[in-house]
Amino acid sequence: MRHKKINKIIFDFKAVFEPDDYLYFYQDGLTEERTKREVNFLVRELGLTKPMKILDLACGHGRHADRLTALGHNVTGVDITKGFLDIAKQDAKSKGLKVRYINQDMRKIKFKNEFDRVILMFTAFGYFEDKENIKVLKNIARALKPGGLFGFDIPNRNFFLKGFLPYIVTEKGKDLLIDRHTFDKATNRLYDKRIVIRNGIRKDKPFFVRLYNRKEMSILLKRAGFKSLKFFSDWDSRPLTNESKRMIVIAKKGM
Repeated sequence: MRHKKINKIIFDFKAVFEPDDYLYFYQDGLTEERTKREVNFLVRELGLTKPMKILDLACGHGRHADRLTALGHNVTGVDITKGFLDIAKQDAKSKGLKVRYINQDMRKIKFKNEFDRVILMFTAFGYFEDKENIKVLKNIARALKPGGLFGFDIPNRNFFLKGFLPYIVTEKGKDLLIDRHTFDKATNRLYDKRIVIRNGIRKDKPFFVRLYNRKEMSILLKRAGFKSLKFFSDWDSRPLTNESKRMIVIAKKGM
């Protein structure tokens, strides 16, 4: 599955996370029912039984931040894409919710011992070089209060490789989202030469994501200062197995 030119693929953040195209193809799958299951999981597994200070990192258009705020929590949402934050702010305003939204790169956050909980949802981890990925985890650990919890979800590499698909085409009317995959076993990185075709216009949106298995993720989290790790396969809190499509992790910061 390795390709000679694989390392020449550049991650175009601005193109990949351009709100209009992104939501056009993903919004149908981000149903209210799905979001409710995810939030219920967070409430259950992060112990959100009383008002807490929460950091929603890579918060996107506020899908989780607004709902957690509505439950009585003090939420700060951080995202690198201003367009998503504009949508999130408008949604919060329309619902009478006060959410602090910040336009910032997760590699550069400087919070220290400020939050009871941190979440990083919808495969928002692994988009950088390995040194930067561990830096993100260390930034999160620093942002948490001692004993605070961190919850996130990513693909489970063990499952992904079993059913590797070099091409995935998503159709919406006459528009297409074409994912052309290559997996580099040397770096455990998935490269996607994504193409979007809308209204007859082609846009190239290349990106990559580092994939992890349970053992690797455990090592990284412990290096970053976390302990008491819990691994789940879905939002119903079933335990992680090699057949789990997703890997959902709850990690506790050391005291």
